Amino acid sequence: MSYQTLKLENHGKVWVMTISRPEALNALNSQVIDEMSAAIAMLAQKNFSECAALVLTGQGEKSFVAGGDIKEMSSLTSAQALKFAELGHQLLNSFENLKIPVIAAVNGFALGGGCELALACDFIYASENAKFALPEVTLGLMPGFGGTIRLSRVVGQNRAKELTYTGEMISAAEAYRIGLVNKVLPLAELLPAAIKTAQTISSRAPVAIAHAKKSILRTFDTEMNLATEIEAQEFSILFETKDMREGTTAFLEKRKPNFTGL
Repeated sequence: MSYQTLKLENHGKVWVMTISRPEALNALNSQVIDEMSAAIAMLAQKNFSECAALVLTGQGEKSFVAGGDIKEMSSLTSAQALKFAELGHQLLNSFENLKIPVIAAVNGFALGGGCELALACDFIYASENAKFALPEVTLGLMPGFGGTIRLSRVVGQNRAKELTYTGEMISAAEAYRIGLVNKVLPLAELLPAAIKTAQTISSRAPVAIAHAKKSILRTFDTEMNLATEIEAQEFSILFETKDMREGTTAFLEKRKPNFTGL
């Protein structure tokens, strides 16, 4: 499939998805959402030998995603806005529910929907010039793509309230300080660093990573007894995989494992 607002390339088992709408600072409109949804559905169908990790970034040196397309949003009715929000939730949920890890390489502005998109990834690397904000209240709106849900789970409820209620922009350094991003790097080093981490991940047992991701998502903020039951179930499933046998055998034989995703 050809895309007008996206670029997809692969580095072995690592794929890089670049949102390419630089004339609008990569803002999310219906076309971007539709094309990203199609791309994620395509990647989800690939086996682990073809796709083991994904890096998400934006085109250019200024913006990751500058938010939702205000021009498109300004004319929506309430019913249309509900549909737009539901499409956004479906897209971001598809990133979160993808069986492979997704790293956001935030290369500039991550505002509104852009911040929400980054939050739907497994973790975030940011360039030194990156800026984060949920500025919807300055437009008479509120976050509608999961921002009121995911931000508090990453930085805590009180910080999330402050950022959401004020709409203020924070630097990459501040985002790192509060735990929103994992690493801050010079812009030129951002994408190579994210790809390198993704390649490290792709060298591990992919089924094990998929079940670990599933356990983390299912057990977050879950009552401890239920959470431990879920983790034990995910753990036990791996004993039926060839990768588990290969990994433990390779350890005992003091050699590198050859994981196949089976």
